[in-house]
Amino acid sequence: MCRTLARAAAAAAIAALALVPGSPAADVPPGDMLAAWPHPKGYVCYRAPGPITIDGDLKSAEWDAAPWSDAFVDIEGDKRPKPQFRTRMKMLWDDEALYIAAELEEPHVWATIKEHDAVIFQDPDFEIFLDPDGDNHTYGELELNALNTTWDLLLTKPYKNGGRALNGWEIIGLKTAVKVQGTLNDPRDTDTGWTIEVRWPWKGLRELATFTGAPRDGDQWRINFSRVEWDIQVNGGQYTKVKNRPEHNWVWAPQGVIDMHRPERWGYLQFSTAKPGTATFKPDPDWPVRDALHRAYYAQHAHHKKNGAFATAADLGLKDIADRLDVRATRTGCEISWLEREAKQPKVRYSITDDARLWKH
Repeated sequence: MCRTLARAAAAAAIAALALVPGSPAADVPPGDMLAAWPHPKGYVCYRAPGPITIDGDLKSAEWDAAPWSDAFVDIEGDKRPKPQFRTRMKMLWDDEALYIAAELEEPHVWATIKEHDAVIFQDPDFEIFLDPDGDNHTYGELELNALNTTWDLLLTKPYKNGGRALNGWEIIGLKTAVKVQGTLNDPRDTDTGWTIEVRWPWKGLRELATFTGAPRDGDQWRINFSRVEWDIQVNGGQYTKVKNRPEHNWVWAPQGVIDMHRPERWGYLQFSTAKPGTATFKPDPDWPVRDALHRAYYAQHAHHKKNGAFATAADLGLKDIADRLDVRATRTGCEISWLEREAKQPKVRYSITDDARLWKH
């Protein structure tokens, strides 16, 4: 009888919750956000065999040791055609930093923005998103164009959850370089593309995670990459964007929606001390749980949008996982936890809040 009353009280508390100002009222999920999502792509990042010079030139023995990633795809995945031009990346690491290289095929390389921390994606650009602890909150973003103009920013949490971009954040010790295979901003010829090198020091990641040094062998972080491309035409000997056409978004790990700020769908970066080419990416054994909680998170927001209140686990419409979910009211919203019910006493394994923060207990 006491358990029944407790469940009823909890259900009443959850149903009575109204979305507080600043919470993600607009976070209404597309249908595929409620379906199981396959394990994202993974990349094995080997230790650099020697010092790396950041000059934009990828023709070195050090970079030869790093495997290229798969070619980028549309941000929505198979819903959209494959990108017109190839984009791929590779990574290495050492005791001081993470190194990222990228190759962007482009017959007409152009860029106009020269001011640091401007909105770089108004030009064609390359973007890096990094969340070392994989909690969806406090992650870094770096954008750069073919002029090597950069924009580094820290996100307190995703925009859909009311997050803010802190433009004043600077990546300590960051080094970037770009090399154009052709001529920049000259429509009279056909270019091959442009290449990028980035040195992101571990000390430049202190605000994003609790670690104090280089990662360990086997550690996995969440990461993704995006390329913004614009349709252009030539007017008066200069490149101009075709009016009223949105940008193309080509990414390493597809998001399913046009929004890079869904860290739960980013790929995995796995650090390795093995000989380059000998290690295998190991899928995250917790992926099914992480994905299930994100499904519940999106279902909760869909329910709130429709009914003006949060749902209990039974009312989320996720019959395949409902018995593993524990939904509780919090001071500002709700929290959903995944229960290990095989034990004598159900044990909480992971939890997610209504502003998408995820953590392991």
